[in-house]
Amino acid sequence: MDETGEHISQMNTRPIIVTATLPQDLFAYADRLRQAHFPPERNFLSAHVTLFHAIPPSCEAELRGLLADLTREFPPPPARLLGIRSLGRGTALDIESPALLTVRDLIADRFAGSLTAQDDHRPKLHVTVQNKVDPKEAKALQAELAPQVRPRDFAFAGLEMHFYDGGPWEEAGRWKFRGKG
Repeated sequence: MDETGEHISQMNTRPIIVTATLPQDLFAYADRLRQAHFPPERNFLSAHVTLFHAIPPSCEAELRGLLADLTREFPPPPARLLGIRSLGRGTALDIESPALLTVRDLIADRFAGSLTAQDDHRPKLHVTVQNKVDPKEAKALQAELAPQVRPRDFAFAGLEMHFYDGGPWEEAGRWKFRGKG
């Protein structure tokens, strides 16, 4: 760990995942849904909003600096929980945040040419609460949750970096948004 409490990798060879930090109350709610409905044999992770799935490990040092700079410059990006989204074989909480996507675009621009096809386009922001189930099971959960999930405004608290190694992720750093806007 360095002086900020961030994990420093000596020779990282694992892809890097970047996520946006949910506020604690929304994280707790989304994580309860995920624990209740995600197939347990595949549920290695807590609730999260993925911005990038696999930034090359060679970009680690530059990415750390960029995440620190962006979270220092930008205030917590406003967002809105819209409701439930179908993933076909799963269910997600649907989220909208043009401000967070602007931050994501800056990261994407910095690493243009190094991104995977999946990461080379803007994601539709969401928190997966169920995945890789029969479509009928997914539709049933969507019908159950739709009246319960109320739209609400919130702000993303920060950005996180994780190493992917085929199962649970290893946390590699957290940065809180603290810009004044």
